[in-house]
Amino acid sequence: MHKATVDPKGRLKIPAEFKEIIDREYGPNFYVTSLRGDKVCVYPFSQWEHIEKKLAELPTMHPARNKFLDRTNYWGQQAQMDSQGRVLIPAQLRASAAAAGEVAVMGYPDRLDVWKKENFDKHLEDQPITSEDEQTWSDLGI
Repeated sequence: MHKATVDPKGRLKIPAEFKEIIDREYGPNFYVTSLRGDKVCVYPFSQWEHIEKKLAELPTMHPARNKFLDRTNYWGQQAQMDSQGRVLIPAQLRASAAAAGEVAVMGYPDRLDVWKKENFDKHLEDQPITSEDEQTWSDLGI
């Protein structure tokens, strides 16, 4: 977890450790969204395009495809990192995820997740590690 700040204008200051990778591998364009409105998902735009291509393979009336798109379109918008390493979080998503002031930024292979720290603590508590999880990780060689 990395601490970061969402300023009063709704801009997330990307932690330096992540910014180096983003600058080197992805560039300044992002899609900022969420599935549930409980956290902010910041996808490099090239990663988001990969997701959109996979969704395009499904029929347009596929219920799961439309459920995913309904939510990510509702919460999401394109954003560009400014020269100071900040990315704007949409106001509606910022309010729903309580993403203001100090936040926790989690790095994943395809995105950054931004949480109000207390909400992430509750998320971990609500989803304890199970023996099935451990078996899956073992099967993957982790």
